[in-house]
Amino acid sequence: MPKVKHRHSKMRGRKRRTHYKATAPEPAKCSQCGKAKKSHHVCPYCGYYSGTQVKKIETVEEKKARKEEKNKKG
Repeated sequence: MPKVKHRHSKMRGRKRRTHYKATAPEPAKCSQCGKAKKSHHVCPYCGYYSGTQVKKIETVEEKKARKEEKNKKG
């Protein structure tokens, strides 16, 4: 196993690594509703992906109606 002849200091290694920065991903615009979303993901607001509805998103009114219906039954 090879041995290190001259060891680099911690500071020297950390100085070298200062340029390895992760960049935040740019949000994409939803083609259906126009709101910002992650690219290559289903829109959390309308449930569309690439022009087709993949997921049913309930509105606030629909959620309230479902809760009231559930309370009437149980």
